[in-house]
Amino acid sequence: MPNLNKVMLMGNLTRDPEIKYTPKGTAVADIGLAVNRVYSSDQGEKREETTFVDVELWGRQAEIAGEYLKKGRPVYIEGRLKLDTWDDKQTGQKRSKMRVVGETLQLLGGREGGSSGGEREDGGARPQMQSRPPQRQAATVPRKPVDPDLDVDGDDVPF
Repeated sequence: MPNLNKVMLMGNLTRDPEIKYTPKGTAVADIGLAVNRVYSSDQGEKREETTFVDVELWGRQAEIAGEYLKKGRPVYIEGRLKLDTWDDKQTGQKRSKMRVVGETLQLLGGREGGSSGGEREDGGARPQMQSRPPQRQAATVPRKPVDPDLDVDGDDVPF
């Protein structure tokens, strides 16, 4: 049977990001996200409920969160659910907490002190900033041609 663990959230930060580093130097950020849902009750009354979600970011995304995110800032997160379990040292009971491990971070709204809503003053749309883990590029190693007629340098091509 196939499995899927995917979460998409858009909300506002409830606190400034907390950045820590692993012993190997990898950045880890913990952020709190408030996600609002507006709905109508049976009597037609408009209601709003807020869900608070803990999100964990790793690597470059954690560094970006620490640099650009502040309490109240809107953000879009894609990630996966993770269940943390532990034994409570005081009571000895098993405890657990569900959190989101963010895999994609997208900053929303305008720059701090600028316009919000992702639009520029001239009316054009501002490109959204998105961070993904950096792609490692393979080192370029010169190789000897296998067949001199087929493998030639670009400088040897007559056109």
